Amino acid sequence: QVQLVESGGGLVQPGGSLRLSCAASGSIFSIIDMGWYRQAPGKQRELVAGITRGGSTNYVDSVKGRFTISRDNAKNTVYLQMNSLKPEDTAVYYCNANLRILSSDRFHAYWGQGTQVTVSS
Repeated sequence: QVQLVESGGGLVQPGGSLRLSCAASGSIFSIIDMGWYRQAPGKQRELVAGITRGGSTNYVDSVKGRFTISRDNAKNTVYLQMNSLKPEDTAVYYCNANLRILSSDRFHAYWGQGTQVTVSS
């Protein structure tokens, strides 16, 4: 069994910062890509930022220069540092990991439960 547990969401004023964390645990053999998605009310879920095991990153245009994704492979953890937050960043943020468990030879995508980020004055 694999769990992805997110933390760090909350309410912040425009211009503020938050740091999200997501730790993967369980019978994990290897994790390749990890990422953060978000879904605002009435909108489709979108990829915010992704990072490979080697550290290559990609971002949606709307967060470039404000958000930074990073990971600690030894801890199976991915982070999202969010600065200069805007009201339009308000959404539920989901962690995603493409990983292989010990009892399988295939990689599958796993999701966290989501954490609410609200940017409002």
